[in-house]
Amino acid sequence: QKTTVSALPTRRPTLSLPPPHRRRSTPLRGAMSYFNRKSSAPPPGQHNAPPMPPSQGQYPGGGPPGQGGPHGGGPPGPIGSVIAPHGTNPNASPTTDSAGGSYFAESRKGEVNELRQLLKNFTIEKSQKRKRDVIKKVIMYMTLGIDVSRLFTEMMLAIETRDLVIKKMVYLFIGGYASGNPDLAQMCINSLQKDASSEDPTVRGLALRTLLSLRVPQLVEYVADPLKKSLTDGHGYVRKTGVIGLLKLYHLDRAAFDEGNYVDVLYDMLRDTDPQVVANCVVVLEEIMAPEGGMALNRPIVLHLLNRLHEFPEFGMTAILGLLPRYKPEDEGETFQIMNLLDPILRSSSPAAMLGTVRVFLHLTGGNKDMQMRVMERVRAPLLTHVASAPPECAHALLSHMELLVRLCPGVFDLEYRQMYVRYNEPTHIKYLKVNLLALLAGADTAQDICSELSEYVSDVDVRLSRLAVRAMGRIACRLHPGSSAGAEGAAIAEGIVCRLVEFLELAALVPHVAAEGACRLADVLRRHPSLRGHVAPALPKALRHVSDPHGKAAVIWMLGESGDILVEAPYALEKLIDGYPSIGRMRGQSVIKAALLTATMKLFFKRPPEVREMLGRLLTHAVEDVSSQDLHDRALTYYRLLRAGPEHAEVVISGRSAEVSGDGGFLEEDLKRGTRDLMKEFNTLAVVYGRPSDSFVTEKYRSKAVDVEWGEGEGMARPPEAPAAVPTTAGETPTPPTGEMDLMSIGGQPAEPQTFVAPVAPAPAPAPAAPSDFTGDLLGDLLDFGAPPPASVSVAPVAPVAPALRLANGPSITGSEYQALWSSEPSPAAEGKIPLAALPPDTLHIERALLACDVATMASGDLPNEIKVFCYGKDADTGKFLLAQVVVDKNLMEMSVVIKSDIVEGKAEKAGAFLEIVQRAVMGQ
Repeated sequence: QKTTVSALPTRRPTLSLPPPHRRRSTPLRGAMSYFNRKSSAPPPGQHNAPPMPPSQGQYPGGGPPGQGGPHGGGPPGPIGSVIAPHGTNPNASPTTDSAGGSYFAESRKGEVNELRQLLKNFTIEKSQKRKRDVIKKVIMYMTLGIDVSRLFTEMMLAIETRDLVIKKMVYLFIGGYASGNPDLAQMCINSLQKDASSEDPTVRGLALRTLLSLRVPQLVEYVADPLKKSLTDGHGYVRKTGVIGLLKLYHLDRAAFDEGNYVDVLYDMLRDTDPQVVANCVVVLEEIMAPEGGMALNRPIVLHLLNRLHEFPEFGMTAILGLLPRYKPEDEGETFQIMNLLDPILRSSSPAAMLGTVRVFLHLTGGNKDMQMRVMERVRAPLLTHVASAPPECAHALLSHMELLVRLCPGVFDLEYRQMYVRYNEPTHIKYLKVNLLALLAGADTAQDICSELSEYVSDVDVRLSRLAVRAMGRIACRLHPGSSAGAEGAAIAEGIVCRLVEFLELAALVPHVAAEGACRLADVLRRHPSLRGHVAPALPKALRHVSDPHGKAAVIWMLGESGDILVEAPYALEKLIDGYPSIGRMRGQSVIKAALLTATMKLFFKRPPEVREMLGRLLTHAVEDVSSQDLHDRALTYYRLLRAGPEHAEVVISGRSAEVSGDGGFLEEDLKRGTRDLMKEFNTLAVVYGRPSDSFVTEKYRSKAVDVEWGEGEGMARPPEAPAAVPTTAGETPTPPTGEMDLMSIGGQPAEPQTFVAPVAPAPAPAPAAPSDFTGDLLGDLLDFGAPPPASVSVAPVAPVAPALRLANGPSITGSEYQALWSSEPSPAAEGKIPLAALPPDTLHIERALLACDVATMASGDLPNEIKVFCYGKDADTGKFLLAQVVVDKNLMEMSVVIKSDIVEGKAEKAGAFLEIVQRAVMGQ
């Protein structure tokens, strides 16, 4: 017994034994008997007899250790593990455990089953942290791709909580699995509708978003009422969620969407005080009306959105800026007004907003090349700032757009070439774009510095960067020729680049890719500058032996054929290749080399007939019999038949002048100028990054039906018949009744001036022509005019001078420099005044019209976010002197200040006071 006890483990069991009165002795007795047999010596006479196995009932696993059963499979462990294994109930009866009843039913393993057990106790759990951890684990499994849809019922029970974090996660789960469990999703409708009426706006918005994310058509009727209430909710978060919900409803049930007349509602919500709501309205209208060409635009809508543009975040800015290329201003004054409103956006910290503004500027100045150059001057500094500070991904997109702008307006970015120098820590895709841009920015003054920088990149370990650097140098040499703007200086630079490329040919043994790329670029340069053959010819025989790249070797062979008249060794260098013609078949890219060899030998025949005649015959024989390339076979037969017809005819065909490389160094199929016009239509899109129109990589199903704008021709889309419209203002803005035009809020019954909509391709709710006698109000007319019947025509009523002391001359004219000089020469104003305004003028265009009706001309004007400025002048008909006026309308204070200056001597105060009154009356529309 002592020996047996000492053999037992000394560590105490991890689980306690059952109470003495309920202790099961059979398993323990069986285990002790087993240990005794293992540790003590067998009785005499039984040394060879195997130990007797215990009875079937002695082990909970149904067999001895080492055999089947949940607790078998190895030698016995501590006593505790035999008596009460981990995960079992020590109080359970042995019969139940061994039979595999409740024991196995309660101990099934698996992540989902464990979570189900935890969720069952969710309602009685007191710790909020443990509750959150359980829900987080469910969301984690869902994120990892594990199917936890079986927990849908348990998760719906967890929705009744005041913890906002838990509620958000439960909403996320329901939105992800509701479409696969439509019957179970109906069980959570009551809870979601209850939360949609909660006092907390965050809960209301989350519940509404979850309701609209169920994507179950049968539940649309339950969504209608909460959705309508959300559009008039007092909190902006709920309203913007409801606007996006309208888009979901549009895709889920088109009939219910049309029945609610939600398009009118969306146009009406453009006056919302929350900029996020307005931005969402623009996005939703754009997608809903995409089949008709997008959201309908008119002048009041555009100016209303632009005046509030500074309030929008980046998402809203880009959405609104994306609308403007479809809008064509009525005149030049409106064009400059829009550009003045957008000018602050160029200094935005958002690259997307900046590029969107550039696109609008280029659209507005599409027919004016000088104006485009001025716009590029304005855009240059912000664009370079974003390139230097943006992450690599944004910098790649910006550089792609910059390359397109450099092609559109050459010379604007030339002086900023140092910004395109490659940095060692930049990603490779940024380096490639910068090297390409350096080739475009090189001019007569900067080419030498740029080529020196590119020469440093030639030795880079990146093979592609090295090749691009050599290619850029070749493109610069092709662009700088005596006939270009660089003149003789450009020809000298091209000659220096050719000498540098010839040096690269000598590196064939060390860096073969540099020599091969250099040979290809030299061939391009010689086609552009045939006079430079003398610098290249001496190095060709050696290069032919060492250049192994097929395209590089073919370029060397072509140059030998062109230089046969100045290079004595040319025929003999090619003869070695002709004699080894069978070995060319074992080279990589053999067809390119054979075709170049055939053409070069034919050209040499007409320059050096006695030396080339025999080798040409052998080459034609080999090429005609060559079956590896059908093109080579047909070309050899053509050359042979030409020679049979007469050498003089063959010489005209074969030895003609080679086609020149285009000015930027690329062939026709590589020249992006062909696609510049198409890419400019898709500026600020992925089409510019990919360098090809979107039709080539977007399937027809997902293409947007954009309006075709003729870029660079100053033409926009066709306009529909004129119709009156006004855009609603925000609640914080003051109504602006213009002279003869309805104010934005339609207060006071002011008549509306007929405006022009920028129509979609096929507008569904197209505005109808104004009819003063029978106005029924269509989609946009009733929405934007709020039921006010528009008049048939509007004209600005001339304002008669009220002060007899002043008589203004018709058609006054003064230059900007004269205006500035006269204004500066008068130190003090002749008259000034400040008066409050009942309403703001809508824009500078109406002010200019009203002033012009009073014979007051406008020198300059601007509609800024906080004020309107107008500089105008009139001419005294009696003295011939000018009266200058500066008008400032403060939008926040609702007041107008006017300053008058003049060089009139006699009656200056009276005439200045009369001019002040004329200007004030004209601006106020009286």
